[in-house]
Amino acid sequence: MNHKVGIWIDHKKAVIVSASADRLTAMTVESDVGPQHEHRDDPRLDRYYDEIIGQLGQPEALLIFGPGEAKLELSERLTH
Repeated sequence: MNHKVGIWIDHKKAVIVSASADRLTAMTVESDVGPQHEHRDDPRLDRYYDEIIGQLGQPEALLIFGPGEAKLELSERLTH
């Protein structure tokens, strides 16, 4: 299915919006990483990103935005 996906993300939650010609869906994925935690190399953060990636399917376009480093970390994970 041809669809486009936008993700607003930080280390606490991600809002995923998917749009196709006949359908618009939105969902929220929450992480269990605390706000003051060192995020690099945290396996909980890896699980969070994997859960988000699992919701994407095969979009024809993907836009990732939000404050902080989470958008860059997710983008990097997608390229691997």
